Order: sequence, then structure tokens, then C-alpha cells
Amino acid sequence: MKSNRINMLLAAFSGLLLTGAFPKIGLDWLAWFALVPLLAAIANLSAKESFRIGFIAGLVHYLSLLYWVVPVMRTYGYLPLYLSIAILFLFAAVLALFPAAFSMVLVTIGRTPVRFLITMPLLWVALEYIRTFIFTGFPWALQGHSQYLRHHLIQIADLFGAYGVSFLIALSNMAVFLTLTHITKQMWQHKPVSRRPLAAAAILFALGFLFTSIYGAWRIKTTDQLIAASPTARIAVIQGNINQAVKWDPAFQAATIKTYNRLSLSTKSENPDLIVWPESATPFYLFYDKETTQKVIEGIQQADTDFLIGSPSFARNQGDIEYYNSAYLIRPRSKSISKYDKTHLVPYGEYVPFKRWLPFLGKVVAQVGDFSPGKPGKTLPWKKDALVGVQICYEIIFPGLSRTMVENDAVLLINITNDAWFGKTSGPYQHFSMTIFRAVENRRALARAANTGISGFIDPVGRILTSTPLLEEAAMTRTLPLIRSITFYTRFGDLFALTCLAGALFGILLEFGKYGLRLKRS
Repeated sequence: MKSNRINMLLAAFSGLLLTGAFPKIGLDWLAWFALVPLLAAIANLSAKESFRIGFIAGLVHYLSLLYWVVPVMRTYGYLPLYLSIAILFLFAAVLALFPAAFSMVLVTIGRTPVRFLITMPLLWVALEYIRTFIFTGFPWALQGHSQYLRHHLIQIADLFGAYGVSFLIALSNMAVFLTLTHITKQMWQHKPVSRRPLAAAAILFALGFLFTSIYGAWRIKTTDQLIAASPTARIAVIQGNINQAVKWDPAFQAATIKTYNRLSLSTKSENPDLIVWPESATPFYLFYDKETTQKVIEGIQQADTDFLIGSPSFARNQGDIEYYNSAYLIRPRSKSISKYDKTHLVPYGEYVPFKRWLPFLGKVVAQVGDFSPGKPGKTLPWKKDALVGVQICYEIIFPGLSRTMVENDAVLLINITNDAWFGKTSGPYQHFSMTIFRAVENRRALARAANTGISGFIDPVGRILTSTPLLEEAAMTRTLPLIRSITFYTRFGDLFALTCLAGALFGILLEFGKYGLRLKRS
């Protein structure tokens, strides 16, 4: 019983260490050994017990990482505190299944120190990859994302995506754990850790870190040269800081438009080529609500430049009306308008999945529109045959969406969002940190306009050029490169993550095969 409590405490400690590596806490160095307590806890447990201990680690991690779900549900979902907490626990419990599965499978197919050495990093990345798309996907705060400020380490994302950084971190955790196990003469699945797997782990991590560092230094240098040789455009982002509680009140529409027009005109002296407003900046149907639309058009004419504006929209389809979360690219000089419709919608925020079978869940989002998805990968034509790729809100956390847009010739990535939902929690900081990987993976500059922080600019190396604080009005202009070259990651996608998944599945199938043979012999 005592050892069981110790294992549970070790698992919980791992969960807290994992959270501490991400914003707002931001102690990114914790990630390099955060899994060690969990590995120590499951070292000599069965698969069933390991699943339970892994679940505890995951539950503590996601409860402490995603705590902002409670104030969001309380403030904007109008739910009582007990129900908001219950939703957080349910959400965290679903995500905790991934560390639970990691622990269970690891002790099953990695039963010797040598097998552990091979299995552990492959399995961790494989499960991160599965989390990216299963149940609509939620690749929020992957291990690699914690290193978003370590520019020399994240350059490998243009080869392997964020999964490459996660793999390197997993190698570190593996090497630290095997070293401590050997020194303290502990066991892994009742087998001693000899010097050979310990040396192999140390060498693998050292080689991985060395390659990552050398490649990072070289790639920063070559990318800077590419930036210097590329054409540029001046982009302005507008942060209106509109209070979410009154944003959709018709009485405040005129004040909202006035704020955005005023901030946009304040950038005129800087001669922006494009002014970007955030997600749903117009709390009405642009080009349908005539009076309010005219006020927006007047602001655009005064600024005399191109605008990208977030707005809800709708279309009739065979008698039915379909609603979209959209972005309009308005070019007054050429009198052209193009539109992007958000493709990856937020479950229970922008639509209700399984509505036919779970109709009561609609009450959670009673005041949020039920949107339809747009066409994935669509890019918008801009100036001089340049195309831009727009991603709305949390679409930016899905690497495949940015990659497809760059494949479709986007020379600039733009993320418009409304992070007012998060308030002053760690949510906006976590969200912003993941946008940096989209820039590095595809070697594209990225402009981000948020209703209330964090707006900013990221260059193709992943450097944050400028960013805004939360809950303040802001208007910023920056010159960004328009790059056309294609990276390995853009061309081949998640090949590395798929390889890790294939390796993990091969180990599982091999174990099942051996189990079947043992059954036959018995």
C-alpha cells in the first residue's frame, strides 16, 4: 500500500513537471526530465497497474495545464462552477488516456532495458501524433512545443515537425531515467540496467542533441540569407480589445467598428500593404448588414490599402442556410473580395458533434452558432500573384492545415483569433507558443491578430519580432519576407511521426505474436 501511494505521488509529480514546462510558468528545461518520475513509478508494475499510474500523471498534467476551461465555461458558457469543473475533469480524463496508454504499452513491449531504449521515444511521439487527429484532434501543448523559445533546437521542425523536438526530449528522459536506475541499482521490469543500454541511451541522446544543435545553427544562417533575398510586404495587425461580454450586443456594434477604423488609420503613416483585423472583428454579417458594413467600407477607403477582416458569414445551399466563421480579403484598389471559411471547427464551441445522439449537449453552447466547415487548404489571392494562407483561431495548432496552404503556394501565413475567452489565464500564452512552429515548419513569416492578445509577428526562423500584451488596444506594423521555397516538412508532412507510429505498432504486433505462440505451446 505504501509503495502504491509513492507511485501515485511520483506520477502526479511528473504531471506537474510537464505543466511547468509550458507557459505561463515557462520553465522549459523541466520537459527534459519531466517523465522520469512516471517511468520510475511504472518501472516494475504490470500493464494494468501502469495504465492507472499513467492516467494519474496525465490527469494531473491536463488539469493543471487546461485549468482555463473553468473560467471560460463560467464566464461565457454561463455554467455553474460545479458543472464547469466537471467538464474540465472530463476533458482532462480523455487526454489522460494517452499517458495511460503510453505507460501500459511501454511496460508491455519494452520489458527489457534494451527494448525500453528502442520503444520509449517511438511510443511517445506515436501517441502525440495520434492525439493530433483522433476525436477531431487536439495537439495542444505537445512536448516539443515547450521549447518554442529555443531557436537552435526547434529548427529541425522543418524536417520533422514539432514531433522531432518531442523525440529529442523523449531521448533525454530515457537517458536520465536509465542513468538513475543504473546508479541506484534499481530494476526495469525486474531486470537490472547494465552499462550497455545505459551507454547506448547516452550516445543516442548526445548524437541527437549534437545533430539538432548543428542543424539549427546552419538553418538559422541559411534562413536569414533567404529572408534577406526575398521580397517583402508591410503588414499591420489590429488588436481591438473588445470586451467579449458585450461584443455581440448590437448596441456596441458602432463602437466596435469605430475602434477598429481608428486603430487601422493610426497605421497609415507606416504605409502597410495589408491591415489584419482579428477573428469575428465585425460582430455582424459583413456585406449583408448594410448600415454597419458601410461604416467598415468607409474606414477601408480612408486607409486606402488592403484589409483582411474576420467576420461570420452565411450561404444558402439547396434551401438550407449554412453559417461560416470567415475571413474576407478586401482589395479596394482592384475592387476584389475573396473569402476563407474556417475548416477545423471547435467542438462544442462552433458546432455540436453527435447532436443527433446527444441532444442535451447543445445546451452547453446554446449561444454559439453551429458553423459549417470550409474547404481545407484554400489560399487567398493577394498582390503580385502572391497568395496568403489564413487560419482562424485554434486552426493554427494543426500543422497539416498550414502545410497544405503552403503547398498551395501561400507565401505568408496569417492567424486571426479571439483569445478574449481565456482572460488573463495561461491559455493565450499556450496558444501563441504553438504558432511559432507553423512558421519554422514551412519557413514562412506569420502575422497574428488577436482581439485581445497575443498579437504579433513571427519570422521564418521562429523568432518573435513583436508581440502585444493582453487586454490592451494595439496597432503594429512590420515588414515581413514573402518566401516561396518549400521545406522537407511542407513537401512530405508527418513522415517522421508516421515512422514512429509504424515502429510502435510493429512492436505491439510482435508482442501479440509472441503471446499467441506462448498460448499455442501451453
